[in-house]
Amino acid sequence: MKFYLFIAFLFITAISSSQEFEMTGKVLDPEGNPLESATVYVEKPSDSTLVTYTISESKGNFTLSGSSKEKQLNLLVSYAGFKPFKKVVEVKEGTQNVGELKLELQDNQLGEVTVVAARPPLTLKKDTLEFNADSFKTRQNANLEELLEKLPGVEVNSDGAITINGKPVSSIKVNGKEFFGDDPQIATKNLPKEIIEKIQVSNQKTRSEEFTGKAGDPDNKTINITLKEDKNKGYFARGTAGGGTDGRYELSGIGNIFKDDMRLSILASSNNINSSGFSFDEVYGMMGGSGARSVFGGGGGGGITKAETAGANYTNEWNDKYELNGDYFFGRNDTRQETSIQRQNILPDRTFFLNSESFSDLVNDNHRANARFEIEFDTLTQLSISPRFTANTGFSERGSSSERLSEDGELVNNSLTSESEDIFSNSFSNNIDFVKRFGARGAYLQLEFRNAYDTQENDNYFYSESFDYRDGEEIARIQDQYIDEDANSENYSFGVSQRSVLSEDLFLDLSYNFSSNHDENQRFVYEADDNGNYTVINDTLSSDFEVKSRQHRPNAGINFEGDVWRIDTNIGLLNTTLENNNFLSETSFNNTFNNLYVRARVRYEVERSKSLSIDYSTDANVPSLRQLQPVVDRTNPNNIITGNPNLRPSYSHNIRAGYRNFDFSKRSGIFSYFNMNFTEKSVVARTITDTTDLSRTTTYTNVDGVMSASLGIFYNKQKKNENKEFRYRLSLNANYNKNVGFSNGVQFDSENISVSPSVMLTYAIDDIIELNPSIGIDYNNSHYSISTLNEQEFVNQRAGLEVTTYWPK
Repeated sequence: MKFYLFIAFLFITAISSSQEFEMTGKVLDPEGNPLESATVYVEKPSDSTLVTYTISESKGNFTLSGSSKEKQLNLLVSYAGFKPFKKVVEVKEGTQNVGELKLELQDNQLGEVTVVAARPPLTLKKDTLEFNADSFKTRQNANLEELLEKLPGVEVNSDGAITINGKPVSSIKVNGKEFFGDDPQIATKNLPKEIIEKIQVSNQKTRSEEFTGKAGDPDNKTINITLKEDKNKGYFARGTAGGGTDGRYELSGIGNIFKDDMRLSILASSNNINSSGFSFDEVYGMMGGSGARSVFGGGGGGGITKAETAGANYTNEWNDKYELNGDYFFGRNDTRQETSIQRQNILPDRTFFLNSESFSDLVNDNHRANARFEIEFDTLTQLSISPRFTANTGFSERGSSSERLSEDGELVNNSLTSESEDIFSNSFSNNIDFVKRFGARGAYLQLEFRNAYDTQENDNYFYSESFDYRDGEEIARIQDQYIDEDANSENYSFGVSQRSVLSEDLFLDLSYNFSSNHDENQRFVYEADDNGNYTVINDTLSSDFEVKSRQHRPNAGINFEGDVWRIDTNIGLLNTTLENNNFLSETSFNNTFNNLYVRARVRYEVERSKSLSIDYSTDANVPSLRQLQPVVDRTNPNNIITGNPNLRPSYSHNIRAGYRNFDFSKRSGIFSYFNMNFTEKSVVARTITDTTDLSRTTTYTNVDGVMSASLGIFYNKQKKNENKEFRYRLSLNANYNKNVGFSNGVQFDSENISVSPSVMLTYAIDDIIELNPSIGIDYNNSHYSISTLNEQEFVNQRAGLEVTTYWPK
């Protein structure tokens, strides 16, 4: 109860200061025609501090709502191509109509002096929303992330992920150039607000889409940071340091040199608190985080990690024709993890228990270098070359012990394993894109070539002792092995795409893509002889195979890209041929799959900040080699796996609907989505457990009836006066999942429903304190069609409070 009273107190305090006002009016051109998307704002006359702002609607109407202690305010209107409008208005309580505001055309004749007015807080262009950084007040020494939190419609969660009007931000650029790859958080955490002139938000586009003018992805956003002209020459640095109990520490720093089109950035970090110091997405990936876990077969993000990282990024442009962007990173990752598991396994006819303990120590060094060199031969022709190289060296040690007990508590079997592994891998890839535009209406021809070559060497020493207890007897199995594994992968693809202009907004898109992959894998397992030397090859556990795959993907589409309606339709064929040769068992198999896929999207933009979209797509997923290969994998004697060459590709139908509406005058927005997925021929594991020794045999099969659905509704509102800000965010997430599985060979359905409403508040007093209380409920229900699995239902309640105070000036 005290928590809710506290929230109510914050709300009352937030709305009780300053005089509330509301101004309405209409923006017109000299002929009296309404102007949509004009920026209307009011400032304090004394120091031009921004009070509030809005955007005019389709008929030129606007509503300005805010609060101020001032008796008079400056009312300003800005619109591209027109002279800035300014008048002084009396602040009156309640609603007042300021009438029709007619703008005059901008007339910049030679010899005349042009007076540049103050930049408006935001500007809406055709497909770009632009914010003036100086119009949004932050504390001193604030970074880009804190500035973004002040912008209307922008949300930054506790993990640093950014959404704008409900759409995720996929990348951040600085002066139109990449900043340490595509990870936004390196920029948001390290760029200081005082060097930023404006923030531009647009739909995410590839480099070729930017060059051809093709519409980007409306479901993902890109932010471009434009630096102040006087700050674009010089340098700045930023560093952090922290310490804690048990020897925990964190150090990180970044330095930047700017000189017009040239930028050099250097960063470094060291810590032992499971943090990169910059961003998990970018730097953790550079250190081979995901790759090391997949190679070593452990991890999954747990344990205590000591991470050390260093990197540099360089970008430059010459003569508006040549552009170079490159970076290099080194990362070292040392992760120690200990795990204890107690599990109850319920089968249709019996129950057994598993107790296990394990540890792992993984050390990984990773080097990564990539570059992009771009040439614009002329305004219609562009060539881009993007090589990438990675090198990885790793070492791991792992150990585990486990026991299985019957439902009466009797010991059925136990095991003890230890393992050490060295890994060396290299990877090189190169992308070449050539684009030729034809005229200014959007027609183009694009050629793409991709190639990649990967090598990997593993040396693994594996020791295992396992004991089965049957009828009072102990049956021992000992594995003492050296595993030598080499893998090579070579692939390339070629694609051609062409767009023809059928009318001003109607286009015909044709494309064809061919890809070829050749994977080789040699895995030789040697058993220890009587002298402890690994000389006896184990044919059962060894493998020597190659996989060749080829894909043909023709596609045709009709796309309409209007100002209000956008309709995309695409249909294509995916032809996949798989060839597998197993040289040890002298077996081979071939599969050919043909799948039709469809893409359709309709987007209706009611107003610049209000839209509705509906998507439908189909997708086909070819089973993996492990699932297809009819070879017995006895690497784990307690879980023997055999592929099924008769598997068919899974085929899914996806439906998505989305609605967004942000009201600039009220600083409020509602965003919602609905997703539904139906999958035919899903590939699932089918496991049978031996009732005597509890060992498992697994294969794969196709099933129908898998589906999922999700619903999300989000509402946020911001209320701000001269030095206080109050925001609240309401959200509701609901999910339904139906899956098909097997329990000891018996097929069953499982259904899961989850509902999660939450409320998040923010109350801030400039440069003094910021409070962020939140509450939420998570409801979860799971139901199974098999009688041996019980229905599960639980409710979690969440409450949190984050307080940030600022050191007094």
